[in-house]
Amino acid sequence: MCKRIQSINKTSQGELNFCKNCVQFHLEFNNIYFEFTPAEYTIFRNYVLFIEAEYWEQKYANANVKRKIPLPTKQDNLVLMFNRQEIKELKALVSTQNNSVFNTFLNVDDIDYTCIVN
Repeated sequence: MCKRIQSINKTSQGELNFCKNCVQFHLEFNNIYFEFTPAEYTIFRNYVLFIEAEYWEQKYANANVKRKIPLPTKQDNLVLMFNRQEIKELKALVSTQNNSVFNTFLNVDDIDYTCIVN
């Protein structure tokens, strides 16, 4: 059990912590939990920050899935899928700026709602 955990960043969907005892990053996001060494976290962070949501949404525009942005893993048969809002929040969580998403106002893209006009 980690006893010296330092909170780095927190959003409405997750939390990023660092344990000084085991020297690992703990990332909880929605129903996903990661443990990274500092080197692994740096690679993950750089990958996430450079994901182009527009590219993946266009590439999988005709796919019948809600989440169209893939995040590959080392396990060949496992790919984590995200939507634009989730990627935006994941980027905010791992960015070096210690800004919480709680401190910003919602915009139209942050609301996942299907509007049906009768």
